[in-house]
Amino acid sequence: MEIGSFIVVGTLAAILIYGVVIFNGLVSLKHGISKAWANIDVLLKQRHDELPKLVDTCKRYMRHEQETLEQVMRARAAVSAAGAKGDMGALGSAENQLRLGLGSLFALAEAYPELKANETFRHLQERITGLEESIAHRREFYNESVNLNNVRIEQFPDLILARMFGFKPGELLEFSTEGLSDVSVARLFG
Repeated sequence: MEIGSFIVVGTLAAILIYGVVIFNGLVSLKHGISKAWANIDVLLKQRHDELPKLVDTCKRYMRHEQETLEQVMRARAAVSAAGAKGDMGALGSAENQLRLGLGSLFALAEAYPELKANETFRHLQERITGLEESIAHRREFYNESVNLNNVRIEQFPDLILARMFGFKPGELLEFSTEGLSDVSVARLFG
């Protein structure tokens, strides 16, 4: 075998190995998104289970706040439905509504001293607040995973293999700035 054949075979082997490395990197990023979503999904389900307990506890004290309690439960159902479908746009919108509803609920609880003093309410409020913080941290990780994937599948030469093997861009999980801002207590009671 002559030296030219070795160069051609060596070059083809290097291209093949490089292609395998790129492919494996893309697969790793795709599964990173799935893992990051699974971490958020666990927290959403935990919060989903806690919200009816919170609403039931509040119902005993907040007889005149049915609309707020119903808003929280509607938003809870919308978050669950969007999460089950994996629809990040709908999930972000439903999360905004849920956060607004919870903010309103916690703000309205200030007018009910017996409720604020209730140990179950305080425990649930702390638990849900902790879950909200964890969801925010995991959302950052999820969005970073999606961003890394989306950049890689658009970069050359990765985009060649990404298109050839059907790698798709991920959808960021975004919340509106309204859903991230503090609740205005003055607006609720004004």
